[in-house]
Amino acid sequence: MTLVLRTIRRPAYPRLLASSSPCLHRHLTIDHRNRLSNFLAPSGGIADKNGVEAEDIHALLLRAGYLRQAHSGIFHYLPFGLRVHEKIERLIDKHMRSLGASKLALSSISSEKLWEKSGRLAKGGAELMRFKSRGGIKYLLAPTHEEEITTLIGNTVSSYKQLPLRVYQIGRKYRDERRPRAGLLRAKEFTMKDLYTFDATEAAALDTYADVQVAYRALFDELGLPYLVAEADSGNMGGNLSHEYLYPSSTGEDTILSCTSCSYTANSEAVTSRPSPRAQLQPSREEITVHHSITADKKTLINTYYLRSSVNALGNLTANEVNLHRIKELVPDLDPSVTYPLDLFMENFTPFSTTETANYSQIINLFDSALPFPLTGSSFSNHTDHAAAKTFIADKRIPTTSINTHPSTNAPLSLLKSRIDDPCPRCSEGRLKSTTAIELGHTFHLGTRYSVPLGTVVANADQQWVPLQQGCHGLGVSRMIAAIAEGHCDNKGLGWPRVVAPFEVCVVCHPEMKADAETVYDVLAGTPQEGTEGLDVIFDDRDLKDLVWKMRDADLVGYPVFVVLGRSWKKEQLVEVQARRKGIRINVPLAELKGVVDGLLAEL
Repeated sequence: MTLVLRTIRRPAYPRLLASSSPCLHRHLTIDHRNRLSNFLAPSGGIADKNGVEAEDIHALLLRAGYLRQAHSGIFHYLPFGLRVHEKIERLIDKHMRSLGASKLALSSISSEKLWEKSGRLAKGGAELMRFKSRGGIKYLLAPTHEEEITTLIGNTVSSYKQLPLRVYQIGRKYRDERRPRAGLLRAKEFTMKDLYTFDATEAAALDTYADVQVAYRALFDELGLPYLVAEADSGNMGGNLSHEYLYPSSTGEDTILSCTSCSYTANSEAVTSRPSPRAQLQPSREEITVHHSITADKKTLINTYYLRSSVNALGNLTANEVNLHRIKELVPDLDPSVTYPLDLFMENFTPFSTTETANYSQIINLFDSALPFPLTGSSFSNHTDHAAAKTFIADKRIPTTSINTHPSTNAPLSLLKSRIDDPCPRCSEGRLKSTTAIELGHTFHLGTRYSVPLGTVVANADQQWVPLQQGCHGLGVSRMIAAIAEGHCDNKGLGWPRVVAPFEVCVVCHPEMKADAETVYDVLAGTPQEGTEGLDVIFDDRDLKDLVWKMRDADLVGYPVFVVLGRSWKKEQLVEVQARRKGIRINVPLAELKGVVDGLLAEL
């Protein structure tokens, strides 16, 4: 039985007709079928660029009725967008189950006190969304949950016998982006999957890390999305082992360097350059340059000396650039955001004092491996690019430390960014090439980065208390929507893979063929009486749209397959089946329809 609800016709005013929907008299048909007449699906409501320039993916998602922007960097998911989001979640659930992970939901609110204990509150800077309760307690909207999950597990687990433990959540995160851009790719509110792993030993934690890498590759393979796995810098998250999972795209913010010969791939920030051969002759003053930087307290000036240019793998002389991530490894308090470090150093200068508590100014000189050490006349005053600095330090006693080898490994310092066509740091045959990409996932081996400051320990087999070994493994769910859409679109619209499409099949028909279209729907989706689970189908039964418009709309929305009841059905009882991504458009009899569509979807 079909129940039809009719709404009351609303008065239409001529002034509004040009900009409002023509659906002024709407019918709601309630039965077992998914009907577009019942959906909030405002596709086509935002004009495209009329072919003047390529439409960006965010504009396409808006025009296809997946999203609407609420505020700068904040978006509402409309029904189609939410269905894609939910299907990505289900796919993630499947691959998290393969790791034995259980799902939980952590609060979006975290305590500033916890972040102070972990040392991340000050490093979070202006991007943290912070607030106070009426009682004056300081909170923040969590951009990530390491502090909360570490505390939770620490209060729950006490013995190595309760490990390994793997838990994950999919939830909304918050970051006060200064300049939100590219829609879902850089927003103030976004959805993340976070898998947190806990082990009793570092060896077990590294085995877990390897298991997660396998699961991530399986997930991206099932999506059918091209991806790169790159060695990455761990940044403020901590730990010394991490990998990024990236979608190659011209709109990406990450630069990935990979070898032309071997499998080496790394984020440009994390590439470990092969130490440059040391110059045999003393370089001239003009060949050497110095990069100035400063610590967050403005008390330590860091001078990095390096060759202005050097030869790449092709024999071309190319300009060099300092890698701030390598400097930060040596001087963790480095503030890379400072534009005029020399000025700040002089403004905040504190003379040397023998008092133990005195926070006096000092200088650290770093020398890249290509330079001979020590340099002749390589003092701060001789190599500065700031005229006033020479006079400023002339009569001052400034403690100075010079470093040319890594304190941990004693290896020569590689302080420069790797460049396109530089030699590969892993093999001797290859050179580096560059790709821009969108980061979709990031895995971290955290070690004891959070368990030590937060006091999270377990009793090991010898009944000794040891800090938990942790891992954190993220996936940007909302970012994945934008990346998948970009990877599967053309000039007609979107083209979702079956596994995440809002619906697998759309049935469209001429208005007078609705009854026959309902039969076709039931053949594909099954009926409640049959008790079988069929395909995920939607029926475009909107009365005020003609068949041609509906077919164009199906292309725009991006269903993997859509079936049409038009002239062929009227003349020969044949259903037209279209799968745009495969370039297929065929007519099939109703009896063969389900088999044909199943076969197409298996390849989509």
